Amino acid sequence: ATQQHQQPAQQPHLPTSVSTPSLGGSDSLLLLSEGFVAPVRLKNGGEYRLAEILSRREIPVSPSSGGGNADSSLVMYYVHFEDFNKRLDEWVSADRIDFTGIQPPRVRPPGSGGSVSGGGGIAGGNGMANPVPGERRSVLGAAETGPPRPPLSALRQPMAVRLCRRPTGSMAHNHDDNKVMRMKNIEWIELGRYRIKPWYFSPYPVELTKVACVYLCEFCLKYLKSVTCLRRHLTKCQLRHPPGNEIYRRQNLSFFEIDGRKNKATKLFLDHKTLYYDTDPFLFYVLCETDSVGCHIVGYFSKEKESAEDFNVACILVLPPFQRKGYGKLLIEFSYELSKLEGKTGSPEKPLSDLGLISYRAYWSQTLIDALLEIKRSAPNENDPPSVTINDLSERTAIKREDVISTLQHLNLVHYYKGVYVIVLTKEALDAHSRTQGKRRIRIDPKCLQWQGKDWSKRGRW
Repeated sequence: ATQQHQQPAQQPHLPTSVSTPSLGGSDSLLLLSEGFVAPVRLKNGGEYRLAEILSRREIPVSPSSGGGNADSSLVMYYVHFEDFNKRLDEWVSADRIDFTGIQPPRVRPPGSGGSVSGGGGIAGGNGMANPVPGERRSVLGAAETGPPRPPLSALRQPMAVRLCRRPTGSMAHNHDDNKVMRMKNIEWIELGRYRIKPWYFSPYPVELTKVACVYLCEFCLKYLKSVTCLRRHLTKCQLRHPPGNEIYRRQNLSFFEIDGRKNKATKLFLDHKTLYYDTDPFLFYVLCETDSVGCHIVGYFSKEKESAEDFNVACILVLPPFQRKGYGKLLIEFSYELSKLEGKTGSPEKPLSDLGLISYRAYWSQTLIDALLEIKRSAPNENDPPSVTINDLSERTAIKREDVISTLQHLNLVHYYKGVYVIVLTKEALDAHSRTQGKRRIRIDPKCLQWQGKDWSKRGRW
């Protein structure tokens, strides 16, 4: 579940006293340190889930608050719930921990790349393909005839995911071993009209981790430690839109292209992509809602200026206050419109987060079914099914061939019939497509896009 907070920040409520469970007593409090695993009660309910202890801290309790003598303190633990996304990690008091179920730290095998705290990422392959059942099927009630079924390798070619740091890109694995980066360090941020609780570790200066709220200028993204500093900054800041060039505008939505070499732009709500080097080799495409005040940031995606793997997206993000409004699919659609203008097919950098995987699957499914219906409508003979290849669909949609194959298999549209693979659009698939199309309120209009691709290989070092 996505945590979204748009109300004013409040100081965290701390229990005035903690009654240590009778089983284990104070010895359990002393023994429960980093790396231990214990059942922890969820915030909204009485259910217990196994959680790993990432850190502990002691908070002094004043006598006036009813916490006992002046030397008493409250022990808090920062926990990660197993099989849950890291955005649900939190500080918990000892009364939410079942000390009878404590487990010692688990030994990780060498090269395991950390714990499960990245939850939702895709660890290998192209992250999308479903296996095709080995048995033969009947299509439209007809018995299958023809030559033996060709091997699946002729249809599906999994993409290899590189698990090493690339000198010009970003990579998501292996940073979970860093204890500092596994813990959220910013309590609240204020961006424009919204006060938001971040999900993940954010590489801000350490002094900002000690303030209740970090204030951001919504136009230049300068960070400040108090509302007074923000007001003083706003009197000097002349920007009313993100730095860079506006390349798209339709109604109240605009896209700006930002060169990462000229403007250093990220991580409050991103977990699966970590920038290891600099922003120079990246372009950022920022989506904004525009009003009389200016252009307010909604989300963005980044892409490498030169990508040997033809990635058209490196990181993609919609800010929590603007989620569930169709902006995620709009960002994805815009990235493929850029790929079409470049004359290339593209794919997002793997692994995808849990939310990213859902958005991309939905976009690929809708786009491919749209393309198939358009091909069928343009067929000269309505009674004759048109012939189409995977490469045809890839060129028409700019979706990479491997993603086309995995999406068709995920939708269970590919069948083997009379010696060939056929795509069968079932009534259920068409009904589901109609329902999702009705929900897409905003789309990209290619006529409003003013942009030309650049050959960065001829520009030296970007």
